[in-house]
Amino acid sequence: MTPDVWDDAERLERYVGRWSRLVAREFVDWLDVPPGRRWLDVGCGSGALTETLLAHAAPAAVVGVDTSEAYVAYAAGRLADPRASFAAGDAQALDHPDASFDAVASSLVLNFLPDPGRGVAEMARVVRPGGVVAGYVWDYAGEMQLMRRFWDAAVALDPAAADLDEGRRMAGCNPPALEALFSGAGLAGVETRGIDAPTVFAGFDDYWEPFEGGQGPAPGYCVSLPEDRRNALRERLRETLPVEADGSIRLIARAWAVRGTRPL
Repeated sequence: MTPDVWDDAERLERYVGRWSRLVAREFVDWLDVPPGRRWLDVGCGSGALTETLLAHAAPAAVVGVDTSEAYVAYAAGRLADPRASFAAGDAQALDHPDASFDAVASSLVLNFLPDPGRGVAEMARVVRPGGVVAGYVWDYAGEMQLMRRFWDAAVALDPAAADLDEGRRMAGCNPPALEALFSGAGLAGVETRGIDAPTVFAGFDDYWEPFEGGQGPAPGYCVSLPEDRRNALRERLRETLPVEADGSIRLIARAWAVRGTRPL
């Protein structure tokens, strides 16, 4: 299996960060955490969720943590807001005391943790009683269309690619699994919802080029292919994607969001 690569924040931003920001705004509004609270962003990546929190949640502070030092450096370089700070760390062993945050959230991370139950338990540990724990993941098997279209084309050309498809690999990215995950961590009032973000690409190159960046499962598979097979995949996608009269490609990116509270 091609290993997932996470070491270039600018390429990650081009691939999914720009769409994650659209989901993050609706996600933050849904959480409706009062202003002046202290947040932890678990798996902060390029800083999409932290930036949204700073702009729309009026936090007292946001602490971002990620296993990738490259992502932490990128996020810190982009966000000079004194309320934000970033550090490398393990989501499954958070370096923070119990009950040290008012809200703990993650974007596009839970499904990549080796032990998601342990990760959510850690998120619940560091939030105060009554505080919110939340996250969102892509609907890989359904309406995360830019990835779904990619894998459908890839598998049509290479049936072995099905084993790499996030829709198959990441079975926990649906409401029942997320509800069970959060309830299993002892959180109360667990609920889920779908969030759809429009993903409008200026043209085919705007859609295709991020897959050549190597960040994540689908791009990792793409760059692992010999040139002739990569060209064949590109051309199959060019033929099958819906193209508007102006050349743009209009898809949606659906995320499943989940939230719960630490009992008092």
